[in-house]
Amino acid sequence: MSDLETSAKPTMPLQGQLARVTEMLRRHHLVEDLTHRQTGAHQDVVENLIHRQHLVELQREIDELHPADVARILEALPPEDRLSVWHLVKADRDGEILLEVSDAVRESLLADMDAPEILAAAEQLDADELADLAEDLPDDVVDQLMQRLDAPEREQLRAAMSWEDDQVGAIMDFEMVTIREDVTLEVVLRYLRRLKELPEQTDKLFVVNHDHVLTGVLPLEWLLVNDPAREVADVMAADANTFHPGEDVFETAQAFERYDLVSAPVVDAEGKLIGRLTIDSMVDVIREEGDAEALSRAGLREDEDIFASVWRSLRNRWTWLAINLVTAFVASRVIGLFEGSIEKLVALAALMPIVAGIGGNSGNQTITMIVRALALGQVSPEGAKRLLRKEVAVALLNGLIWGGVIGLVAWALYGNPALGLVMTVAMTLNLLLAAMMGVAIPMTLTYFDRDPAMGASVMITAITDSGGFFIFLGLASIFLI
Repeated sequence: MSDLETSAKPTMPLQGQLARVTEMLRRHHLVEDLTHRQTGAHQDVVENLIHRQHLVELQREIDELHPADVARILEALPPEDRLSVWHLVKADRDGEILLEVSDAVRESLLADMDAPEILAAAEQLDADELADLAEDLPDDVVDQLMQRLDAPEREQLRAAMSWEDDQVGAIMDFEMVTIREDVTLEVVLRYLRRLKELPEQTDKLFVVNHDHVLTGVLPLEWLLVNDPAREVADVMAADANTFHPGEDVFETAQAFERYDLVSAPVVDAEGKLIGRLTIDSMVDVIREEGDAEALSRAGLREDEDIFASVWRSLRNRWTWLAINLVTAFVASRVIGLFEGSIEKLVALAALMPIVAGIGGNSGNQTITMIVRALALGQVSPEGAKRLLRKEVAVALLNGLIWGGVIGLVAWALYGNPALGLVMTVAMTLNLLLAAMMGVAIPMTLTYFDRDPAMGASVMITAITDSGGFFIFLGLASIFLI
């Protein structure tokens, strides 16, 4: 379905659409509750009429929204309201919306559908879209879908499903326009006019030979501005950016951004054209990668439905909370080692959170920069040493500057110049520790082929807390007590 057919109310912000749907649901529940409390001979009739009126109004609102907007609204609604809205979605739009919602929400929607409903929704999708949805569908539904597809579509679906989620083959599109290099541009134009409609995100045509090997691409603007009598071979670009189905999707998305691509061909090892990639898929990849990185930094293992059950949310969050508890206990024991010093100089208790907090913030800044550089492929093993030296230099300067500032403040507050000096030195040392760990943690995770963002924020905070307490209280014990 084209964007013109599925888009509606494009000027209304998503928050406004959500507010309208939420208000209609609230009014519906309110009136429904009031009619339940009333008694009378015609109560059932009145209740039924009011029920239908509100549902018709809500359905009209949903029908006017783009599938992507409906998906976002479903994700923002509590489970009961989510299912109420989902039941109002027309059957021929179910498939598109299931593709747009998050994995967690899709699971809840599919659980509410029976096999015929799921089958009807899936039949509205192309082979490449089915591949995105297939892993979440019941096996018997997938089998029935396979039987209903024609031979080429069945082969395309099997091919897409054979690749891992993070490979180009899993997201490539099979809908594309191919032409031969030995025909004129006039022939190509007549061919396109017969098609009447081009696949979405088509900015170029793919040129293939008789063996379906890609020989070049013909951008549409070149087709329009050149003499129609010229042959495709004389106009096409033979050095097109091509991708292979086994390549990493995030690296491919970076290439799309780097070369300003709208679409690109996917070829096999023999150079045969087997599919294409489009910018809308690449935007999805970048967004999903960003979401996954943000979750990983907080120690979350998967995208969580904000209205998920308590038990499911608990399972997703407990691991790093448990680790954090252990590290917090370690930090408390570090403080416990210096109880005598704190009793003799109460100012230490007020100042030590500053050292730990600034160290944690600095470490998180370093980790964010390193993880981003790793994601963009900007860090090599040789470059890591240079990065470490740079971050250490930045930490040293920050420590001397801001440590000096807080040292002067401590001196002014407590009238103790030695305390101010200890504060300056402790903050500088903790910032140096944060810088080294900020580089070492993601680089080590990468070395062991792990996600460099996984729990990085939790680990750096734990290290700078314990390290900051130990450094500050240790120096204080030596020079002040």
